[in-house]
Amino acid sequence: MGLHRLSSVTIGVPNLAETAGYYADFGLAPGAGGWFATRDGGDQLRLVTAPTRRLVELVVGVDDFDDLDRAARRLEGLGVAARRSADALAARDAVTGVRAVLRVEPRVRQPEVPATPYNGPGRVERAGARAPGVLRAGPVRPRKLGHAVVGTTDFAATSAFFRDGLGFKTSDMIGDAGVFLRCSTDHHNVLVLAAPVAFLHHTSWQVDDVDDVGRGASAMLEGHPERHVWGLGRHHAGSNFFWYLKDPAGNFAEYYSDMDTVLDDQLWTPETLEGAKGLFNWGPPPPPSFLHPDDLAALMTGAHSR
Repeated sequence: MGLHRLSSVTIGVPNLAETAGYYADFGLAPGAGGWFATRDGGDQLRLVTAPTRRLVELVVGVDDFDDLDRAARRLEGLGVAARRSADALAARDAVTGVRAVLRVEPRVRQPEVPATPYNGPGRVERAGARAPGVLRAGPVRPRKLGHAVVGTTDFAATSAFFRDGLGFKTSDMIGDAGVFLRCSTDHHNVLVLAAPVAFLHHTSWQVDDVDDVGRGASAMLEGHPERHVWGLGRHHAGSNFFWYLKDPAGNFAEYYSDMDTVLDDQLWTPETLEGAKGLFNWGPPPPPSFLHPDDLAALMTGAHSR
């Protein structure tokens, strides 16, 4: 696959300073120009001012200029205008308004994190010592941006834009209302959802393991119980552990670990998920506000509700 990473997202919010403080607490490192960095991926989140919360742009890394040429031809076949620069190709999904940029850039090289030793029935991997996860004291800092989830009023058109135009691969489906798409070896980097209004549902950020999912969420909730949305649990699609929180603009942000990896497209068979399995394998049931965020009605009328 010429596409190899979800490099960054730009999110528009009406309350820039407050939302920036949230993502600093979340463990992203603030930089210049509204950018926030992860440990391994560099600058991966940019916040800009907008009348309502929305996904403004996402950038996808590609290997070479031939990848840009192929994407340009695919987009032209869909009737989507694309603009080519020296090292990038930009196009806009007409339904959601999201600007997608394919850019030639190096692949992310993540240092290996040693597996945490686990004791189990008949298996002792850790003897005479406490679990490393309970001994960690430092703040959780996400390793990289994993994925973004966008709602669209034309599911077929937005899915085609990412899949048939940009070149994303299908990993799994949720009936005819959702499709998990990948531009890397991760199970998904974009999830397109049918919705009554175009909006950003959430972004997702990789941490080392389930202990850091829990530690990160616990630290975020200390003194801020209103940030909690849903977790701890494990998804079926992607298999990852999750915990969802909410930023001050109303966007959800997910800590995740242990995501499925697709190294060979021919060895992965997409599954159509129905019912609860489309959301989670185990964990507390999702609150109504996760399925239908509280501000959807306001977003539909063009007003902003926090």
